[in-house]
Amino acid sequence: MGFIGTRSPFQGSYETPNIDVNFGVGNRLQLKYEVPWGVEETRGTPGSVLGGLGNSLLGAKYRFYQRHSKTHYSEGEREIKYALSLYPQFLLSHPDHSVERGVAEPAPQFLLPLEASVNIGWLRASGEIGYWFTSKDVPNSWIRGVVLGHEFKKDTELYLELYDQREVRAPGQNLRESTVGIGGRVPIVRGQWLRLIGMVGHGISVSTPTNGQPTWIAYVGLQFLSERKRRHLDE
Repeated sequence: MGFIGTRSPFQGSYETPNIDVNFGVGNRLQLKYEVPWGVEETRGTPGSVLGGLGNSLLGAKYRFYQRHSKTHYSEGEREIKYALSLYPQFLLSHPDHSVERGVAEPAPQFLLPLEASVNIGWLRASGEIGYWFTSKDVPNSWIRGVVLGHEFKKDTELYLELYDQREVRAPGQNLRESTVGIGGRVPIVRGQWLRLIGMVGHGISVSTPTNGQPTWIAYVGLQFLSERKRRHLDE
């Protein structure tokens, strides 16, 4: 359960909260359901703030290749050193007025990303590249991202993230969101079944009224684990 915000001098978009449920099936498949309560802000004179139920996101992440290291966890499982995954996701709207009011994007939409992860010594790295297939009212777009980080003792993690999403339009008309952020996760109770997650970032390009570039992004949330061992399946 998290709270997400992106903001520029001209507008803001918030998810208050975003509910993200994941369930592992075996050791290669992860199912996902995500839904936010969205808030859209138009800044300036006059300004406006609208809220409503956001779109649902359903996904299935399949790790089709993995290579283990010789390191074992306390549960006897071996650490995954290299992995490749496909993560198809469907964005679906609800039978309400959120799309008409501008709180949610028109749907259905389909995202197909390829993800890769590697653990080398103290460094953890993962990256993805994917394509959004959208409806006629929303331009298709490419997404790219890289995360670099390290897991300290007691499951405390620190990460640096680079992210870029570029719409596919006619030349000179495409919108782009490029950000760099730093974040991490830390257990806050004994047994490590509850963790605090946070991230703060900044736009790489200067925000203008027409380019869609956010000035800053932020995220804070709580992660609840149903089983201790399942944290290794969510990497």
